Amino acid sequence: MANQEQNVGHDRENQEINEDMANKYLTFFLANEVYGVEIAFVTEIIGIQKITNIPEMPDYIRGVINLRGKVIPVMDVRTRFRMDQREYDERTCIIVVDITGTTVGLVVDEVSEVADIPADQVEPPPMGGQGKGNAFIKGMGKSGDSVKILLNVEALIKEEDLDAVMEVE
Repeated sequence: MANQEQNVGHDRENQEINEDMANKYLTFFLANEVYGVEIAFVTEIIGIQKITNIPEMPDYIRGVINLRGKVIPVMDVRTRFRMDQREYDERTCIIVVDITGTTVGLVVDEVSEVADIPADQVEPPPMGGQGKGNAFIKGMGKSGDSVKILLNVEALIKEEDLDAVMEVE
């Protein structure tokens, strides 16, 4: 009986943690626009570091880094979105995310804040473009007078790209 009570308590804690993370987005800048990813996917934020290039990868997969003994692939989100490149600087960060058990680093211009954007303040992505880019957009989050582009993290990386990087490890 005590074991069941512990499990119920543990389940309640997990539910509270999930509720705490609901509607929370880590926001960051890319080319003067504000983007956001669900905080539930984020494991940590690190400064830019040496990225080891891997031949024959898509251009947006910059290579891999050694993060405390674990080799993780790194994607440049600017390149993924076909934006102009810029030099990495002291504000450039790598957002480390976990996508269904796979750890990936996302290079962004600058991390902003954790924003609380309730579900009723998220509009569907614009239909105008119908390009592939809309596949990356989960919605448009209204926060005060501004709009944040909320990304679908799982759509950012193609499974075959992850498989190719993982084979190199």
